[in-house]
Amino acid sequence: MVDTMSPDSPPTATADPAPTTADRPGRERLRILFAFVRPHRRTLALGLALGLVGTGMSLATPMVTKWVLDTLSSGAGLLAPVAWLVALMLVGSVVGMYQWMLLGRLAEEIVYEARESLVVRYLRARVGAITSRPAGELVTRVTSDTLLLREAASNSLVSLVNGVVSLVGTLVLMAVLDLVLLASTVAAIVVVAVVMSLLLPGIGRAQHRTQEAVGRLGGAVEGAVRAVRTVKASRAEERQGRAILADARDARRHAITAVRTEAVAWTVSWGGIQLAIIVILGLGAWRVSQDALAVSSLVAFLLYAFNIVGPITELTQAFTTLQSGMAAAERIREVEQMPLETEPHEPARTRPATDAPASTTAGSAAGGAADGAAGGAADGAADGAAAPPVVSLVGVTAGYAEDAPVVRDVSFDVPRHGHVALVGPSGAGKTTILSLLLRFLDPQAGEIRLAGAPYDRLTHAEVREHFAYVEQETPVVPGTIRENLLFSRPDASEDDVRRVLAAVRLDGDLAALPDGLDTSLVSSSVSGGQRQRIALARALLREPAVLLLDEATSQVDGLTEAAIHDAIRAQARRGAVVTVAHRLSTVLDADRILVLEQGRVRAAGTHEELYAGDELYRDLVAALRIAVDDADHDAHAAPVR
Repeated sequence: MVDTMSPDSPPTATADPAPTTADRPGRERLRILFAFVRPHRRTLALGLALGLVGTGMSLATPMVTKWVLDTLSSGAGLLAPVAWLVALMLVGSVVGMYQWMLLGRLAEEIVYEARESLVVRYLRARVGAITSRPAGELVTRVTSDTLLLREAASNSLVSLVNGVVSLVGTLVLMAVLDLVLLASTVAAIVVVAVVMSLLLPGIGRAQHRTQEAVGRLGGAVEGAVRAVRTVKASRAEERQGRAILADARDARRHAITAVRTEAVAWTVSWGGIQLAIIVILGLGAWRVSQDALAVSSLVAFLLYAFNIVGPITELTQAFTTLQSGMAAAERIREVEQMPLETEPHEPARTRPATDAPASTTAGSAAGGAADGAAGGAADGAADGAAAPPVVSLVGVTAGYAEDAPVVRDVSFDVPRHGHVALVGPSGAGKTTILSLLLRFLDPQAGEIRLAGAPYDRLTHAEVREHFAYVEQETPVVPGTIRENLLFSRPDASEDDVRRVLAAVRLDGDLAALPDGLDTSLVSSSVSGGQRQRIALARALLREPAVLLLDEATSQVDGLTEAAIHDAIRAQARRGAVVTVAHRLSTVLDADRILVLEQGRVRAAGTHEELYAGDELYRDLVAALRIAVDDADHDAHAAPVR
């Protein structure tokens, strides 16, 4: 197995937090949030207009109430003012209901588009950019961060404008009724505004740190669940639990800080308004007793004073929600800094001619395996030698950091037919070479050619359509066994599927499952070896020009391994096979073996040539404790270390 901490491995995800952006200027953070809203500005403008209509209805109600009271004192009819009150209530209700539905739909559209941009970015980003972050942390950006964005990007923005208009309109109408009472109201509002301006930045910082802690928590939980067997076998449940709960405690601590700050903000706003109402009531009663203010005007003013709680509450809620939304928008926008797989400005005019066995049915993987197990691979190698190589590496240097190359000045050809094995100690660069072939990684120097066409003139899709890849960990795609098999070739027939399953000796195992190929791989008890064979069958079904295997037999028994080697030999006759070899049986099967050491090709040749002439290769074989003379008898050895 390749050591995951070796230089040969790509950067792995850690739980370390990304550099914080919580201290970014408020104007810049608000600009980031507006970027999510900008495509929907017309819908938002309509929602704002409806909100203003509703605000107008609520502002008119106290004045119509004053009209009712004045009508009582003058003896005029009440029909007109009461009818106006009913009309205001009905129109306001209908407008409010439509605005609610409009903004609710807008919020969900914004969430969907944010999630779409995240998912697309994840899938188009460079492999190293994805694997360098905890998977759980990336998931929380799609799930929880987008939900925080929802309210801030729709309701909060409208509430801000509505609240300001309602507050200003209320103050103007209060001024019409009585300037003295207005002064006491304005004083209370100024105090509330000053306190809120001091508290809101703290809420935003606490919310941002809470979301960062939740992201780290998701990554830690995801990692622990994935390695639950190792955790239990190591009796590390308590230690792992403490490590995970440390992130949970950080999230709790920052969330409590945000809640406390919000509680102070709400208390100040509510308390300030309640105090203002008490002052208005006392001062207004005194002015009525002095005949300086009519009773109807005092009642109307009190109604405005009670109503002013609404816009102030709306503004307070909008500001606090906006802080959470801006923090979420920042975290979502951070994903856009992930480097993407860049495509050439001028793609190649013609597709590389790799002689991919597209016309060969997958059945030959099974039927041809038995016929040519003894010498077909060597014949295929001879055929391939007469044709230009399918892939060439010329002086390639590459690594996961600019100043730390993993492979250095590597040059070799992959013939169109035959089996090439990569061997070497951990960290020698074997898996990195597979990453280069698949364009998961680009060379820092040198060139890779596909059927003579330079990689940098081809798109990633044009390169990868010629390859099939079986990873060392053989991950499966969530879904059924059938969906996994058809993942790389959705149009494959049922006969093709059966043939590749027979080639890897899975047909009997899967037939015994209650749901057969429609068994869910998430809920089923499919073994590690069966998963490995499913991944290999998926690759064989693709019928690629080049089959890449990162030790495809590490989790299978001897009989199954022999069947897999038969399938690989058959594939080597039809196309090219490149394997990272950790077993002696794989090495002996190869037509050409490359020995890597410290990122360089140390030696190349057949097993016999290398065993006779290369000391490191002899050490690798000797590490298996199997005599070369007995290798044919004892072909199923432990992995090369």
